[in-house]
Amino acid sequence: MATEITMKDLLQATIDEGASDLHVRAFMPPELRVHGELVPIADESFQAEDTEKLCRELCTPEQFAEVEKHGGADFAVSHDDGTRFRVSVFKERNRWGCVLRMIPSTLLTLEQIGLPPTVKELLFKPRGLILVTGPTGSGKSTTLASMIDVINQERGVHIITIEDPIEFYHTSKKSLITQREVGADVPSFAEAIRRALRQDPDVILVGEMRDLETISAAITAAETGHLVFGTLHTTGAAETIDRIVDSFPTDQQEQVRTQLSVGLQAVISQILLPRADKPGRIAAFEIMLATPSIRSRIRDNKTFQIRSDIQTGAKFGMVTLDACLTQHYQNGLISYDELITKSQDPDTVVAKLKEQMGR
Repeated sequence: MATEITMKDLLQATIDEGASDLHVRAFMPPELRVHGELVPIADESFQAEDTEKLCRELCTPEQFAEVEKHGGADFAVSHDDGTRFRVSVFKERNRWGCVLRMIPSTLLTLEQIGLPPTVKELLFKPRGLILVTGPTGSGKSTTLASMIDVINQERGVHIITIEDPIEFYHTSKKSLITQREVGADVPSFAEAIRRALRQDPDVILVGEMRDLETISAAITAAETGHLVFGTLHTTGAAETIDRIVDSFPTDQQEQVRTQLSVGLQAVISQILLPRADKPGRIAAFEIMLATPSIRSRIRDNKTFQIRSDIQTGAKFGMVTLDACLTQHYQNGLISYDELITKSQDPDTVVAKLKEQMGR
């Protein structure tokens, strides 16, 4: 492929096509992820020297050296028009490649995301742990940024975000916002949480709870009177609680269950699905709020009973993922295939649909 194609050209194409991601690989044409599907945007493939040149355009000398030394680097860049991208540059089979994810420039409201009013009420809690979970690319960062924006507009508090890399830049409004980037401002998530506790925070956002040390520090911060937001790559409330507990040594798990039963406020799990009614994607949620019944399930190691509590907790604003998916399907927003493949208990979903049709 002619090497006159620049990274700026590719970023502009990503913006113009409304894509979520851009993939650049040697011996492949550049590809965009549009509404969940990968689409090539050129007939010719890049050569290995093309991809190295394009990756070099993205990297500072230090980042380029990091890829050479460690095989990869993650950071954020801005296009000329201010649009920001999360970047992962890496080596594969000794060739250069990169993936860029476009960070939406305008924050959605919680209503636009599709979250019920009960979620907004959580943002005014004085303390506790709120987890937003889901697979990679499910919109967790967007949801959290919108939550932080609500707090920023409506509460006079000190918010500290700890991210790798910083995605959404927040401007202090009613709140004071401190945004710290792991690797640039502080060496690790766990260290950043420990330091944050000495910086008079009210709200702490932990971009990723990826190891035991970070999870432990986040739980402690929530226990000591702070409202803590975190993310995990899990789907479903019960699975999220099990993942946290299982990350601790066996002799500490009972204590962690007790801590979570007191400190956890909510688990919001989300996935993104292609829309059936128009181009684009729509989020489906499972929302668990920590009622006294759910707190006792966590404490007594009976997380398998949580789903039935969520099913019967609609009056509190709770919803299971399967109920949310079924609602989307009945409203014509997603296909039957998506409903069945994404639901946690497809047999029950199908049985309920048949029962409703038979009435």
